[in-house]
Amino acid sequence: MPDRLGAIWARATEAACNLLLLPELHQTAYFCQREDTAAFDLAETIPGPTTERLSLLAAETGLVIVGSLFERRAAGVYHNTAVVLDADGSLAGVYRKMHIPDDPGYYEKFYFTPGDLGFRPVDTAVGRLGVLVCWDQWFPEAARLMAMAGAEMLLYPTAIGWDPADDEAERRRQLEAWRTVQRGHAVANGLPLVACNRVGFEPAPDAGQAEDGILFWGSSFACGPQGEILAAASETEAEDFIVDIDLARGEAVRRIWPFFRDRRIDAYGDLLKRWRD
Repeated sequence: MPDRLGAIWARATEAACNLLLLPELHQTAYFCQREDTAAFDLAETIPGPTTERLSLLAAETGLVIVGSLFERRAAGVYHNTAVVLDADGSLAGVYRKMHIPDDPGYYEKFYFTPGDLGFRPVDTAVGRLGVLVCWDQWFPEAARLMAMAGAEMLLYPTAIGWDPADDEAERRRQLEAWRTVQRGHAVANGLPLVACNRVGFEPAPDAGQAEDGILFWGSSFACGPQGEILAAASETEAEDFIVDIDLARGEAVRRIWPFFRDRRIDAYGDLLKRWRD
């Protein structure tokens, strides 16, 4: 990703874009495929090298930039963190990934402490952004809480893909579930949504076999507040896309689909339980 940033900036500024979203942990390969204490050397502070670089680029281009990095908060305390640089280059806010997976190939609990900043949108020159990260995108509660705090758009830096051993039918099921659940968040909250995913095969560190790794499925997309697809990227090729998003449509959609008006908040207390026995 770092090698492509120059071209991305040039295209974004030429097109007079206002907001740039980058994928999860874009500064490095996806190191969580293995548990390796040496990988903690990749972590950095905030502010630090990545935020300083993005800050300069934001100030030069006038873009609001949402990046993603491995945060070193203290010795033994690390986070998977999204950073939001405002159009003047200032650090507008950070979001620490709340839901941390632990699955074959995604050993994130080894590296990341769960976020402790809650679900707080970040105010920027382009609006109030509800930034969440990858595994968060499967949880309707996260999107709802961002919306309830006034988010005008949901953004998901992402790193998700297939086990190369998955057959084609299983790949289709996983990809469509990923798209569908996020479009559902857009619909349920009356908000536009953008997901930016890694793409291509990344071998696992010290891979024993050629197929040992993750085939990231790309398919970054943007949708409107009724789940309508506005733009979508390739499953197999690295590419960027530019899309116009009308934040005012969220207000119009919520007037005809008043889900927030009709929520039965008096009856949802059991949502605070792990399970209903």
